[in-house]
Amino acid sequence: MSTATDRTTPGGEAAGSTALPAWVAAGITFLCSGAVLVMEIVGLRLIAPYVGVTVQTSTAIIGFALAAIALGAWIGGAVADRADPRRLLAPLMVAGGALIVAVLPLVRFTGAALSGADAGGVLLLAAVAVVVPAALLSAVPPMVVKLQLASLSETGSVVGKLSGIGTLGGIAATFATGFVLVAILPSSVILVATGAVTALAGVAVAVLLRRVPGAGQLPASLLALAVVGGGLAAVAPTPCEEETAYHCARVVADPDRESGRVLLLDTLRHSYVDLEDPTHLEFQYVRAVAAVTDAVFAEGEPLSALHVGGGGLTVPRYLAEVRPGTESLVIEVDPGVVAMDREQLGLETSDELRVRVADGRVGLAEEPAGQRDLVVGDAFGGLSVPWQLTTLEAARLVDRALADDGVYAMNLIDHPPLSFVRAELATLREVFGHVLLLGRAPALAGEDGGNLVAVASQRPLPAEEIAAALAERDLEWQVADGEELERFVGDAGVLTDDFAPVDQLLTPYG
Repeated sequence: MSTATDRTTPGGEAAGSTALPAWVAAGITFLCSGAVLVMEIVGLRLIAPYVGVTVQTSTAIIGFALAAIALGAWIGGAVADRADPRRLLAPLMVAGGALIVAVLPLVRFTGAALSGADAGGVLLLAAVAVVVPAALLSAVPPMVVKLQLASLSETGSVVGKLSGIGTLGGIAATFATGFVLVAILPSSVILVATGAVTALAGVAVAVLLRRVPGAGQLPASLLALAVVGGGLAAVAPTPCEEETAYHCARVVADPDRESGRVLLLDTLRHSYVDLEDPTHLEFQYVRAVAAVTDAVFAEGEPLSALHVGGGGLTVPRYLAEVRPGTESLVIEVDPGVVAMDREQLGLETSDELRVRVADGRVGLAEEPAGQRDLVVGDAFGGLSVPWQLTTLEAARLVDRALADDGVYAMNLIDHPPLSFVRAELATLREVFGHVLLLGRAPALAGEDGGNLVAVASQRPLPAEEIAAALAERDLEWQVADGEELERFVGDAGVLTDDFAPVDQLLTPYG
């Protein structure tokens, strides 16, 4: 009768002789688990230029990654009980690494063929970005566990140790990628490097196990896949001129205006800047914000302004031109966007036009109380205003930063039935004594979407003067006030830090 220590493998060898050196087992488990987490983090950035960054895109990436991990671990464990894992480790690692490299061109070719950020497109791109390579690499750790189990009496310690090492690999990859790599390398470089390291490690494992019959062999097709994947990555179309810490960004020239430039961040035309004429305001919502300043403040009066969200800094430049002496502080979360502003959009900062790289909510919390005549909210993360800037608590920070007669103008984007805009207005009305909504008639009727501008203050707002200023700027926008605004808001709930489902209210997939 055999004992637990003399059981045999499918190849007929004693179980104890199949174990890998401890450092090799630990290294393989650490690397494969870490590579999957790198893919999960970078995968979101990879699909963002095509479908934006929303809760749904994050959910899709995380969900597919977890599904791939579960599927790979399940199948890997089952296969390890039926075949010698030593013959599979190297091919799985090389294939997984090659497919990580191939993910880059696959996503870019697929993304370029999509139109719109519908749910199907999000799910398809998320699946392409992570599922197959993550499943292959997740099959490796259970195979390593199988090889290291020399005795049933050691099952708990072996499984626990390798599980812990795999988790540490995921943790290390998560922190290294999120805190270091994305700040110094483009996402494409991170992905290709991760795939290359994983594939080369697979080749090293093959060399290490070459004495095991069949274990040192790598199909030529796998090596060819790695080479082809790298070649496709080099020629795949990319919408990015520069991959910043937060966005896929590029600046394009306006063919109809020689000095006009458009800053695109992921899927959005974020800013329009005229390099020669800062008073040229191309986007309608920017003209609406300018109309508010025309109606509320005396002509030419310098202001103290805070801009939450920078982009191309169109409004700060405009105020500096038409209201000399205006002091503007711009809070922009993305240092890469600020660098593009300086290098391609002619931004020159000074004591009167300062830029601070920080999250908008953090910047608001650190603002001195009661000093700003104007706060402009124009921050967008992907398709929506970042949720932490939409809440009751954020509105209170804006109110604290404003002088007693200060004004808050907030750019909003929504789609019918405009549930997010209604909720945001309900939120602002909890804090400010006077609130208006500016937009096109179909949007105010809830029949169409696009940009709208909310205006809030503790002092009465001159609705008629604002409407006249909108008309003077060739805007067919209207002002909703009083009972009209009351009907528009209806029974919309107030957004709070505890509950702000902004992406769901936007219904981008409706």
